Amino acid sequence: MAAPWIVDDELWAVIEPLLPVKPAGTPDPAQHDPRLVFQGISFVLFTGIGWEDLPQELGFGSGMTCWRRVRDWQRARVFEAMHQAMLAHCNSAGLIDFDRVIADASHVRATKRGAATGPSPVDRAKTGSKHHILTCGNGLPLVVALSAANVNDHLMLPELLDRVRPLRGRTGRPRHRVKVLIADKGYDYPRVHDELRQRHITGYIPRRGTHDKVAGRWVVEQSLALLHQYRRLATRWERRTDIHQGFLDLAAALTCWRRLRNRTR
Repeated sequence: MAAPWIVDDELWAVIEPLLPVKPAGTPDPAQHDPRLVFQGISFVLFTGIGWEDLPQELGFGSGMTCWRRVRDWQRARVFEAMHQAMLAHCNSAGLIDFDRVIADASHVRATKRGAATGPSPVDRAKTGSKHHILTCGNGLPLVVALSAANVNDHLMLPELLDRVRPLRGRTGRPRHRVKVLIADKGYDYPRVHDELRQRHITGYIPRRGTHDKVAGRWVVEQSLALLHQYRRLATRWERRTDIHQGFLDLAAALTCWRRLRNRTR
Protein backbone atom coordinates (compact mmCIF):
# COMPACT_ATOMS: atom_id res chain seq x y z
CA MET A 1 0.00 0.00 0.00
CA ALA A 2 1.39 3.39 -1.01
CA ALA A 3 2.16 5.99 1.65
CA PRO A 4 -0.78 8.41 2.09
CA TRP A 5 1.28 11.44 1.00
CA ILE A 6 2.18 9.88 -2.36
CA VAL A 7 0.41 11.64 -5.23
CA ASP A 8 -0.75 9.14 -7.84
CA ASP A 9 -1.47 10.00 -11.47
CA GLU A 10 -5.23 10.26 -10.94
CA LEU A 11 -4.89 12.78 -8.11
CA TRP A 12 -2.22 14.75 -9.92
CA ALA A 13 -4.47 15.04 -12.97
CA VAL A 14 -6.91 17.00 -10.77
CA ILE A 15 -4.26 19.12 -9.03
CA GLU A 16 -1.87 20.04 -11.84
CA PRO A 17 -4.26 22.27 -13.86
CA LEU A 18 -4.90 24.36 -10.75
CA LEU A 19 -1.26 25.29 -10.17
CA PRO A 20 -0.04 28.70 -11.35
CA VAL A 21 2.48 28.61 -14.18
CA LYS A 22 5.57 30.73 -13.62
CA PRO A 23 7.46 32.26 -16.54
CA ALA A 24 10.54 30.47 -17.80
CA GLY A 25 13.70 31.57 -16.08
CA THR A 26 12.04 32.23 -12.72
CA PRO A 27 14.56 31.56 -9.94
CA ASP A 28 14.40 28.65 -7.54
CA PRO A 29 12.11 27.09 -6.26
CA ALA A 30 10.35 27.08 -9.65
CA GLN A 31 12.99 24.64 -10.92
CA HIS A 32 11.79 21.92 -8.55
CA ASP A 33 9.27 19.39 -9.81
CA PRO A 34 5.92 20.71 -8.48
CA ARG A 35 4.60 17.17 -8.04
CA LEU A 36 7.49 16.27 -5.73
CA VAL A 37 7.15 19.56 -3.86
CA PHE A 38 3.43 18.90 -3.40
CA GLN A 39 4.29 15.47 -2.00
CA GLY A 40 6.68 17.17 0.42
CA ILE A 41 3.88 19.48 1.57
CA SER A 42 1.58 16.47 1.99
CA PHE A 43 4.31 14.70 3.94
CA VAL A 44 4.45 17.60 6.40
CA LEU A 45 0.64 17.70 6.63
CA PHE A 46 0.32 13.98 7.34
CA THR A 47 3.28 13.53 9.70
CA GLY A 48 3.44 16.92 11.42
CA ILE A 49 7.20 17.01 10.91
CA GLY A 50 8.96 20.37 11.02
CA TRP A 51 9.96 22.00 7.75
CA GLU A 52 13.61 21.87 8.71
CA ASP A 53 13.35 18.10 9.32
CA LEU A 54 11.86 17.23 5.93
CA PRO A 55 13.97 14.28 4.59
CA GLN A 56 15.73 15.54 1.47
CA GLU A 57 16.56 11.96 0.42
CA LEU A 58 12.88 11.54 -0.51
CA GLY A 59 13.36 14.06 -3.32
CA PHE A 60 10.87 16.66 -2.10
CA GLY A 61 13.41 19.46 -2.01
CA SER A 62 14.33 21.37 1.13
CA GLY A 63 11.84 22.32 3.79
CA MET A 64 12.23 25.99 2.85
CA THR A 65 11.47 25.17 -0.78
CA CYS A 66 8.21 23.46 0.23
CA TRP A 67 7.35 26.25 2.70
CA ARG A 68 7.78 28.90 -0.01
CA ARG A 69 5.55 26.91 -2.34
CA VAL A 70 2.84 26.68 0.33
CA ARG A 71 3.08 30.44 0.78
CA ASP A 72 2.90 31.15 -2.96
CA TRP A 73 0.13 28.67 -3.66
CA GLN A 74 -1.92 29.94 -0.74
CA ARG A 75 -1.47 33.49 -2.02
CA ALA A 76 -2.84 32.29 -5.38
CA ARG A 77 -5.71 30.48 -3.58
CA VAL A 78 -4.60 27.15 -5.01
CA PHE A 79 -5.57 25.07 -1.97
CA GLU A 80 -9.07 26.54 -1.91
CA ALA A 81 -9.36 25.74 -5.62
CA MET A 82 -8.26 22.16 -4.90
CA HIS A 83 -10.94 21.86 -2.25
CA GLN A 84 -13.63 23.13 -4.63
CA ALA A 85 -12.45 20.79 -7.39
CA MET A 86 -12.67 17.80 -5.04
CA LEU A 87 -16.16 18.86 -3.94
CA ALA A 88 -17.22 19.00 -7.60
CA HIS A 89 -15.96 15.44 -8.16
CA CYS A 90 -17.75 14.24 -5.02
CA ASN A 91 -20.95 15.96 -6.13
CA SER A 92 -20.69 14.32 -9.52
CA ALA A 93 -20.46 10.96 -7.75
CA GLY A 94 -23.55 11.73 -5.63
CA LEU A 95 -21.65 11.91 -2.34
CA ILE A 96 -22.83 15.34 -1.21
CA ASP A 97 -26.07 15.91 0.68
CA PHE A 98 -26.63 19.66 0.28
CA ASP A 99 -30.17 19.55 1.68
CA ARG A 100 -28.71 20.16 5.13
CA VAL A 101 -25.41 21.55 6.36
CA ILE A 102 -23.90 21.22 9.83
CA ALA A 103 -21.68 23.71 11.66
CA ASP A 104 -19.20 23.06 14.45
CA ALA A 105 -15.75 24.03 15.75
CA SER A 106 -12.85 22.44 17.62
CA HIS A 107 -9.98 23.83 19.70
CA VAL A 108 -6.32 23.12 18.94
CA ARG A 109 -3.29 24.23 20.92
CA ALA A 110 -0.98 26.77 19.26
CA THR A 111 2.75 26.55 19.92
CA LYS A 112 3.36 30.20 19.00
CA ARG A 113 1.44 33.40 19.55
CA GLY A 114 0.26 35.37 16.57
CA ALA A 115 -2.82 36.29 14.63
CA ALA A 116 -5.90 34.11 15.22
CA THR A 117 -4.62 32.82 18.57
CA GLY A 118 -5.94 33.47 22.05
CA PRO A 119 -6.44 31.96 25.50
CA SER A 120 -8.35 28.71 25.15
CA PRO A 121 -11.37 28.44 27.48
CA VAL A 122 -11.12 24.62 27.40
CA ASP A 123 -7.34 24.30 27.83
CA ARG A 124 -6.55 26.30 30.99
CA ALA A 125 -6.24 29.55 29.02
CA LYS A 126 -3.25 28.26 27.05
CA THR A 127 -2.64 29.80 23.66
CA GLY A 128 -4.77 28.15 21.02
CA SER A 129 -6.82 28.46 17.87
CA LYS A 130 -10.11 27.10 16.71
CA HIS A 131 -11.01 25.24 13.52
CA HIS A 132 -14.50 26.04 12.24
CA ILE A 133 -16.19 23.75 9.74
CA LEU A 134 -19.37 23.58 7.72
CA THR A 135 -20.14 20.12 6.34
CA CYS A 136 -22.81 18.68 4.10
CA GLY A 137 -25.23 16.12 5.48
CA ASN A 138 -22.81 13.32 4.58
CA GLY A 139 -19.93 14.90 6.48
CA LEU A 140 -17.86 16.23 3.58
CA PRO A 141 -16.29 19.59 4.51
CA LEU A 142 -17.76 22.46 2.49
CA VAL A 143 -15.89 25.25 4.29
CA VAL A 144 -13.05 25.32 6.83
CA ALA A 145 -11.90 28.45 8.66
CA LEU A 146 -9.54 29.55 11.42
CA SER A 147 -10.02 31.84 14.43
CA ALA A 148 -8.57 32.49 17.87
CA ALA A 149 -9.51 29.96 20.54
CA ASN A 150 -11.50 32.53 22.51
CA VAL A 151 -13.78 33.47 19.60
CA ASN A 152 -17.31 32.20 20.15
CA ASP A 153 -18.45 29.67 17.54
CA HIS A 154 -21.52 31.65 16.52
CA LEU A 155 -19.48 34.72 15.57
CA MET A 156 -17.84 32.80 12.72
CA LEU A 157 -21.07 31.45 11.27
CA PRO A 158 -21.71 34.37 8.84
CA GLU A 159 -18.20 33.96 7.41
CA LEU A 160 -18.72 30.22 6.95
CA LEU A 161 -22.01 30.78 5.14
CA ASP A 162 -20.50 33.53 2.97
CA ARG A 163 -17.72 31.18 1.87
CA VAL A 164 -20.03 28.45 0.58
CA ARG A 165 -19.31 28.26 -3.16
CA PRO A 166 -21.67 27.07 -5.93
CA LEU A 167 -21.66 23.28 -5.90
CA ARG A 168 -20.58 22.12 -9.35
CA GLY A 169 -20.20 18.66 -10.84
CA ARG A 170 -23.74 17.97 -12.05
CA THR A 171 -25.88 19.16 -14.90
CA GLY A 172 -28.08 22.16 -14.23
CA ARG A 173 -27.53 25.32 -12.22
CA PRO A 174 -24.96 24.82 -9.42
CA ARG A 175 -26.49 24.88 -5.96
CA HIS A 176 -25.10 27.42 -3.54
CA ARG A 177 -27.89 28.51 -1.22
CA VAL A 178 -28.06 26.74 2.12
CA LYS A 179 -31.61 25.82 3.11
CA VAL A 180 -31.21 23.93 6.42
CA LEU A 181 -28.54 24.45 9.07
CA ILE A 182 -27.91 22.14 12.03
CA ALA A 183 -25.77 23.31 14.95
CA ASP A 184 -25.34 22.80 18.68
CA LYS A 185 -26.30 25.06 21.59
CA GLY A 186 -23.21 27.19 21.10
CA TYR A 187 -25.02 28.80 18.17
CA ASP A 188 -28.23 29.62 20.07
CA TYR A 189 -27.95 33.42 20.01
CA PRO A 190 -30.48 35.98 18.75
CA ARG A 191 -28.00 37.30 16.20
CA VAL A 192 -27.65 33.77 14.73
CA HIS A 193 -31.40 33.33 14.39
CA ASP A 194 -31.65 36.80 12.82
CA GLU A 195 -28.83 35.93 10.41
CA LEU A 196 -30.53 32.69 9.36
CA ARG A 197 -33.85 34.46 8.95
CA GLN A 198 -32.29 37.07 6.67
CA ARG A 199 -30.71 34.34 4.56
CA HIS A 200 -33.97 32.32 4.47
CA ILE A 201 -32.27 29.36 6.17
CA THR A 202 -34.15 27.01 8.47
CA GLY A 203 -32.11 26.45 11.62
CA TYR A 204 -32.23 23.43 13.91
CA ILE A 205 -30.41 24.65 17.02
CA PRO A 206 -31.21 23.39 20.55
CA ARG A 207 -31.94 26.06 23.14
CA ARG A 208 -29.29 26.79 25.73
CA GLY A 209 -30.18 25.51 29.19
CA THR A 210 -32.08 22.50 27.82
CA HIS A 211 -31.09 18.89 27.20
CA ASP A 212 -32.40 18.89 23.65
CA LYS A 213 -30.22 17.43 20.93
CA VAL A 214 -30.40 17.49 17.15
CA ALA A 215 -29.94 14.28 15.17
CA GLY A 216 -26.91 14.18 12.90
CA ARG A 217 -24.48 16.07 15.14
CA TRP A 218 -22.05 13.13 15.10
CA VAL A 219 -21.51 13.70 11.37
CA VAL A 220 -19.66 16.99 11.81
CA GLU A 221 -17.78 15.69 14.86
CA GLN A 222 -16.46 12.83 12.74
CA SER A 223 -15.41 15.32 10.06
CA LEU A 224 -13.40 17.35 12.59
CA ALA A 225 -11.77 14.14 13.84
CA LEU A 226 -10.74 13.29 10.27
CA LEU A 227 -9.19 16.74 9.83
CA HIS A 228 -7.21 16.34 13.02
CA GLN A 229 -5.82 12.99 11.89
CA TYR A 230 -3.49 15.18 9.85
CA ARG A 231 -0.89 15.79 12.51
CA ARG A 232 0.04 19.25 11.27
CA LEU A 233 -3.51 20.33 12.15
CA ALA A 234 -3.81 18.55 15.51
CA THR A 235 -1.54 21.28 16.88
CA ARG A 236 -1.03 24.66 15.27
CA TRP A 237 2.69 25.11 14.61
CA GLU A 238 2.50 28.01 12.15
CA ARG A 239 2.62 31.58 13.35
CA ARG A 240 1.26 32.77 9.99
CA THR A 241 -2.47 32.30 9.53
CA ASP A 242 -2.22 32.00 5.74
CA ILE A 243 0.03 28.94 5.99
CA HIS A 244 -2.22 27.21 8.50
CA GLN A 245 -5.33 28.06 6.46
CA GLY A 246 -3.61 26.57 3.44
CA PHE A 247 -3.10 23.33 5.36
CA LEU A 248 -6.77 23.40 6.42
CA ASP A 249 -7.98 23.74 2.83
CA LEU A 250 -5.57 21.06 1.64
CA ALA A 251 -6.70 18.66 4.35
CA ALA A 252 -10.34 19.30 3.42
CA ALA A 253 -9.52 18.60 -0.23
CA LEU A 254 -7.71 15.36 0.59
CA THR A 255 -10.55 14.27 2.89
CA CYS A 256 -12.98 14.65 -0.01
CA TRP A 257 -10.61 12.82 -2.35
CA ARG A 258 -10.18 9.86 0.01
CA ARG A 259 -13.95 9.54 0.41
CA LEU A 260 -14.31 9.59 -3.38
CA ARG A 261 -11.61 6.94 -3.86
CA ASN A 262 -13.17 4.69 -1.24
CA ARG A 263 -16.51 5.00 -3.03
CA THR A 264 -15.13 4.14 -6.46
CA ARG A 265 -12.98 1.19 -5.42
